[in-house]
Amino acid sequence: MRYDTKIAIVVRENLATWQKLNVASFLAGGLVAAAPELAGEPYQDGSGRFYGPLIRQPVLIFSATAEELRQVLQRAQGRGVRAHLYTNELFSTGNDIANRAAVAGVATAALDLVGLGLHAERKEIDKITKGLKLHG
Repeated sequence: MRYDTKIAIVVRENLATWQKLNVASFLAGGLVAAAPELAGEPYQDGSGRFYGPLIRQPVLIFSATAEELRQVLQRAQGRGVRAHLYTNELFSTGNDIANRAAVAGVATAALDLVGLGLHAERKEIDKITKGLKLHG
């Protein structure tokens, strides 16, 4: 199935595996919170047991350098696409309030980005992520 929109998560390439997974998970959750229509319907197995819903469309995970992450953020902002971000400082905070304070204390150009989440029209995401490689 082809969707009109695309979900992209861009993760800094030099993170530890647990950090990459953590960043991708937080960003995916934020994307669904911002766009509840991204959540599919609950699942039911053949025995009648129910399970929670998943994101209804594929999520593309890209790998990027720190500089490429800055470029992706600039492209997104230039195209009016609201990015979800994860900065290096968030690995050392303990809650959502501290997370927001850590980001609020840093100017855009100085953000130490380790991940970005994006959801927009397919063509917009393609232009924003141009040149990036899928995480492998």
